[in-house]
Amino acid sequence: QVQLVESGGGLVQPGGSLRLSCAVSGVTFEDYALGWFRQAPGKDRERVTCIRAFADTTFYVDSFKARFTISSDSAKNKVYLQMNRLGPDDTDVYLCSTGVPPGACVDTMFGDYAMSYWGEGTLVTVSS
Repeated sequence: QVQLVESGGGLVQPGGSLRLSCAVSGVTFEDYALGWFRQAPGKDRERVTCIRAFADTTFYVDSFKARFTISSDSAKNKVYLQMNRLGPDDTDVYLCSTGVPPGACVDTMFGDYAMSYWGEGTLVTVSS
């Protein structure tokens, strides 16, 4: 059974940072790409970034490239999202996802339509 459990969300002031974690079980890291998405109430899910863990290859949506960093720890079966210089527009539920081959972590193939497994998300609120 595949499980993804996000943690690390919370309230942060504008300009602050947060590090999200996603604990993954039931899959082998080398078999999949792992990604982060975010979603606000009533809005479509938005892709953020993905990683091919063993290849240490990443893809970022342009709007997040300068502020967010994805990383993984295969020994711990965890994926992380370091978020810096957060602003109110970053207030969302952040979701971890997997289920696509490693080669799908590219702009033309990385999207929520392709992912098979999802966590429940962790809420990030950026407010003063």
